[in-house]
Amino acid sequence: MLVEWAEHGEDVAAELDRGLDDLEQEVEAAEIRKMLGGEHDRRNAIVAIHPGAGGTESQDWAEMLLRMYLRWFERRGLKREVVDLQPGEDVGIKGATIAVNGEYAFGLMSAEAGVHRLVRISPFDQAARRHTSFASVFVYPEMPEDVEMEIPDKDLRIDTFRSSGAGGQHVNVTDSAIRITHLPTNIVVSCQNERSQHRNRDSAMKVLRARLYDLKLKQQQAELDRIGGEKKDIAFGSQIRSYVLHPYQMVKDHRTKEQVGDVTRVLDGDLDQFVKSYLMKKASGTLSAPTADED
Repeated sequence: MLVEWAEHGEDVAAELDRGLDDLEQEVEAAEIRKMLGGEHDRRNAIVAIHPGAGGTESQDWAEMLLRMYLRWFERRGLKREVVDLQPGEDVGIKGATIAVNGEYAFGLMSAEAGVHRLVRISPFDQAARRHTSFASVFVYPEMPEDVEMEIPDKDLRIDTFRSSGAGGQHVNVTDSAIRITHLPTNIVVSCQNERSQHRNRDSAMKVLRARLYDLKLKQQQAELDRIGGEKKDIAFGSQIRSYVLHPYQMVKDHRTKEQVGDVTRVLDGDLDQFVKSYLMKKASGTLSAPTADED
């Protein structure tokens, strides 16, 4: 009888633990939803990753960031599709564009927009010297379906080319990949994920609309700032976070001062701590301006 009660007690305790874990997750989700009250925060997102100067080093870093975000999207239950991937010459990537679908995808990913810095002993340097690499993350809200944006055909240059993978191997032997240049703004988008040229064009146009919509919003905000004389604390494209692998290990967000010693865990997609801290500081108006090259 005592054994049965003990086993029953363990079952009850385990059930309570699961209930508490579920409750904590619901509370945290409610807190995040409360902080994401922006006009576009609930929308899907278009995410673009580009390496900085530095060739192999920065291209490898850009691919590390791509892997980190794909794992984070999976953790958060966000659907993601890599609509364009441009392999690097030897390693890494020259660029990637991801369509991220899910509630609050844009609001969550807006915490990641900016320049990310990596400090490490280069695996590509025979002298084993320390290198600093940069990569930029751009985040755009997917354009709402109820917002009309007329893009005249005369403003577009559309090129087709063959999709290619790493090492120059052709994924598709037909010219199904699409590159669209918006001539008035010189914005270039491409898509080579689908085998159908028509579907690649649709995906590329979706990315173009998002970028043009984002550009329009930024122009409107810049005009409001000019009229109101507002000075922004955070400049788009500024260094927001450092990932240091040598001479010590640490990830530090320069806007929130949040830092973590387990770099591997962060690069494996555990970003919630940084995103939540950013959203909380942003909501309270206590974000700091990123600092220059801190280690």
